[in-house]
Amino acid sequence: MTKPKSASAILLTDVAVSKLKPGKERRRIRDLGCQGQGLFLIIQRSGHKSWQMRFRRPGGKIGKITLGPVLTGGEMSAEPTIGMPLTLRAARQLAAEISRQRSLQQDVIATHKTERHRRLAEIEEKQKEHFAPIARRYIEEHARKRLRGWRDRAKRLGLSYPPDDEPQLIKHGLAELWAERSLRDIDGHDIWLAMQVGNENRARHVRAALSALFTWAHRQRLVEFNPCKTVAPPHLPSARDRVLSNEEIKWFWNACEGMGAFEAALKIMLLTGQRRSEIGGMRWDELRKDGEWHLPRERTKNKMPHIVPLPPAAMALIVEQPVLGAYVLTTTGSTPISGWSKIKRKVEGQMLELAREDRGENFAIQQWGLHDLRRTAVTGMPS
Repeated sequence: MTKPKSASAILLTDVAVSKLKPGKERRRIRDLGCQGQGLFLIIQRSGHKSWQMRFRRPGGKIGKITLGPVLTGGEMSAEPTIGMPLTLRAARQLAAEISRQRSLQQDVIATHKTERHRRLAEIEEKQKEHFAPIARRYIEEHARKRLRGWRDRAKRLGLSYPPDDEPQLIKHGLAELWAERSLRDIDGHDIWLAMQVGNENRARHVRAALSALFTWAHRQRLVEFNPCKTVAPPHLPSARDRVLSNEEIKWFWNACEGMGAFEAALKIMLLTGQRRSEIGGMRWDELRKDGEWHLPRERTKNKMPHIVPLPPAAMALIVEQPVLGAYVLTTTGSTPISGWSKIKRKVEGQMLELAREDRGENFAIQQWGLHDLRRTAVTGMPS
């Protein structure tokens, strides 16, 4: 820090305080209107102005304490206290009160530091009750240990967990929007508003994630009840039995061409009937030379190890993938592929173009989902 030149001393007035300019070095100006109390006007090189007191502490050492920034443009109605903006008059009044405390043998600086630490501790303790840190605790202490899809659960709550890095707030996610909200203050109306973004499927997942969080928080005695119970979940979609026809399979297969790792992922899903999460997280160390794919229990829905015989067409797609890291299907080299919804929309558009080339410009394809690829594969497999 640049040391100021030796302090000058003048009888300060409101006009003088406002007109005094910064210099090449920090300026320290003693107020002669506050004799014996050690009140100084500090002017930083940036132009910032503040009030400071300097005096001898018990024991003889010189101490200093910043009273607050300079306030111009009128007095405040509140009593002056350390840390608030102060006019010249308020700074003199506060300096007189501090001098009175010193005359009573009080160590004002030690008292101020103790009070400041107490306020910081109160803020830190209060922040522990906020949504974001509690959501992180829930993921790391509970969901991560018990849920195969804990990363998806974290995303619903607004948290992203990059590999080998600290968790991050997702922009415009719940953890960011409710970062300063106490978990106890979030009610059914807040839950309902969070469910209004996106479609019914997203609303269902958001409510489920929040309900799981509040249920856990209730067990931890962090909240008194689960506000999600006051909000009805969206209606469940009717059971699906969609199976792609042979013609649709042809359009789908051709539509996937040129989509990199996603081409392989989608085609392997159709060839093997395995789940999206299992295929997306495929690792090189799970593959065997004899064409078998050994899924560990940690990556299967029923928590049982599973061996998948890979047909030659699937093996050919896998062999074409560059080795960028532990994952077979990856665009980053360190994480599985993501962005399935965006890719599905692109495939749907390509399928429709191919279908209309074959069946006419007014032809439409019945709606289908990624899970229907699994159903189509199982239906087409010999019993």
